[in-house]
Amino acid sequence: MSTAPGQVRVLLHLRAEAEQVPEVEEAYHLISKELDGTPGLLGNELLRDLTAPGGYAVLSAWDSLAAFRAWEEGSAHRGTTSPLRAFQDRGRPSPFALFEVAAAY
Repeated sequence: MSTAPGQVRVLLHLRAEAEQVPEVEEAYHLISKELDGTPGLLGNELLRDLTAPGGYAVLSAWDSLAAFRAWEEGSAHRGTTSPLRAFQDRGRPSPFALFEVAAAY
């Protein structure tokens, strides 16, 4: 995944009970396959929190905020991502965050 100023990263925080871990990972793979080829999406990763059991995050990279917003506002967004919605970490002020790449090496 390339990195350049102006790109956007979206971080989605997830929380799962031990018995739900396979469900989270299966949902991530399903969604990633459906998103393959989405304009502006550079890639994504499922991250396991090593300090909090059951904690996960999905980090996606977009070539611009406009590309992310176009996908987010599109009709397919909610249906495509629904398998992970139940696992969003509601203990946070927001289950997701948007970051713009300010610098990269």
